Amino acid sequence: MTFPLLWIIVCAASYLLGSVPFGYLLGRLLHRKDIRSGGSGNIGATNALRQFGTATGILVLLFDLLKGFCVAWLCLRVIPATFPALFDVPIDPFVALLPALMVILGHMYSIFLGGKGGKGVATAAGVFIYAAPVPLFATLIFFVLIVALTRYVSLASVTGVLFLCLAQFFWNWYHSGAPSIPWFTMVVAALIIYKHQENILRLLEKRENKLDFSSKGKS
Repeated sequence: MTFPLLWIIVCAASYLLGSVPFGYLLGRLLHRKDIRSGGSGNIGATNALRQFGTATGILVLLFDLLKGFCVAWLCLRVIPATFPALFDVPIDPFVALLPALMVILGHMYSIFLGGKGGKGVATAAGVFIYAAPVPLFATLIFFVLIVALTRYVSLASVTGVLFLCLAQFFWNWYHSGAPSIPWFTMVVAALIIYKHQENILRLLEKRENKLDFSSKGKS
């Protein structure tokens, strides 16, 4: 098998994995309810927490994180180790991270939900857990701080991806002496901000819902 063919298969499989709507599936299986019918209508962990409670929200979060982590781990470690002959020539970073981008796009634009999906925050975080753990850890602290101060998950998500870009800039500067923001981080940040455009509008109009761990079933 040639590298291009292998990577096309990996990208397609990554998109399909990302497309699996765990928020929708767990809502149906555990609560017999379509997660899209209440709250923000989103299939992600925040809306699952609002509608189904903390336990289901955490389950959705973990499954969405795992989607991203598994793809990053496979395409950056397992596959190169399994097919070393195909990686004798250095692979362009853009090509190497395409499967990771595809898993995030799958979550955002799921083929199983007619091209609709989630905001991609948890799945992207799963990718960065493996690909850039130090910048992600710093971003997680920032995210938790913003949520604790404002209780706006959307605000923490949008400002968090911008903080991640900044964290990677300084981490690359410290680690390699080359201050830069990888293309992958910038593209993911742009996609997440784009998917939050309605939330941004509601934040500006002071209509955005705040996170409330006691608001099970709230719509």
